Amino acid sequence: MRGKLLFVAGAAVGFVLGARAGRERYEQIKATAVKAWQSPSVQKQVHAVEDFVAEKVGEFPETAYITVKKAVVQANRRRRESRAPYPSRPTVSTTGQADGRSASSF
Repeated sequence: MRGKLLFVAGAAVGFVLGARAGRERYEQIKATAVKAWQSPSVQKQVHAVEDFVAEKVGEFPETAYITVKKAVVQANRRRRESRAPYPSRPTVSTTGQADGRSASSF
């Protein structure tokens, strides 16, 4: 409960301060962030991290796709099985037999 109250209080303070700063300050902060992100030193590190992840992960996306696909197929199968109607009662044919049994065995 205390964590929720702190979160709400922080969000309220952020909202008030953001509203007071106004659109001009927001645009200024945004421009500074974009300029920093596009700087050569940051982009060099971004590319280094991308290369590292690509090297370490390898075929992970394909493996993840196959695993997720199997899980979805299995979940759909279970859902269909759980939604299947109750087993039907034996039907009586015109010859008086139900599912291969004679009428007297009922």
